[in-house]
Amino acid sequence: MIKINQLTKYYGKIKAVNGIDLHVGGGEIFGLLGPNGAGKTTTIRMLTMLAKPSGGKAFINGYEITRDLLKVKKEIGVVPQYMNLDIEMTTWENLELHGRLHKMPKDDRRKRIQELLDYVELRDRAGDLVGKLSGGMKRRLMVARALMHYPHVLFLDEPTVGLDPQTRRRIWDLIRRMNNDGMTVLLTTHYIEESEMLCHRIGIMDRGQLIALGTPEELKKRVGEVVVETLNQGCTKYKFFADREQAVKYARSLKQNVIIRESNLEDVFVELTGRKVGD
Repeated sequence: MIKINQLTKYYGKIKAVNGIDLHVGGGEIFGLLGPNGAGKTTTIRMLTMLAKPSGGKAFINGYEITRDLLKVKKEIGVVPQYMNLDIEMTTWENLELHGRLHKMPKDDRRKRIQELLDYVELRDRAGDLVGKLSGGMKRRLMVARALMHYPHVLFLDEPTVGLDPQTRRRIWDLIRRMNNDGMTVLLTTHYIEESEMLCHRIGIMDRGQLIALGTPEELKKRVGEVVVETLNQGCTKYKFFADREQAVKYARSLKQNVIIRESNLEDVFVELTGRKVGD
């Protein structure tokens, strides 16, 4: 569904995206994980034609992003990181405008709006000004707007940034539901638990490069599935093991207190880059 070949983006002398290769299959939830500045959003901006690539090629459902612009626009829905709804219009009016921009016939447009308001659980807020909606409601409305024209691929850039834990989980449920209905989803995030909970596969980005690719389980196996944490002169040290038996054996040889736990994707990132995802 999404094919990327040596995609590159320069801003002056800064190489924001450094020749990445990637294939995302139809019906997949794929996550780009990494810290701010890693190149995740720039990659999304190129794939959604908001930024022109400096090199390489990318295809959405067979259409090339720099040549088949109108065809690509029909294939994709985009939910940006920052809220860009018209807060002086109602929930319904925001969807109505988007449908008109896509030249949807009146009857089809209104039927689709009703379907989507039910889908994102906002039917009872259809007549409310967007400025009066909560952050989570606005985010769900942005998802509904992105789905208005029946796209095959949905791009979500930091979909739950700034939301409280309960609202984040409602957005997760919505993403899973869309995927179950056949939607291909590519999301960016720097939340470890979000990528582990949602994504079938994950690409870890750092300094514009795709440095690791695989399922969450595959990535964790690269460093070890069990971690022993020890505090040494005020610094926490981490040692990785293939299984818990090896980790316990090592822990018994130590005199200080230890923590034995399962590894996570942040451990993978730290081992590969030497810094944390939030850095």
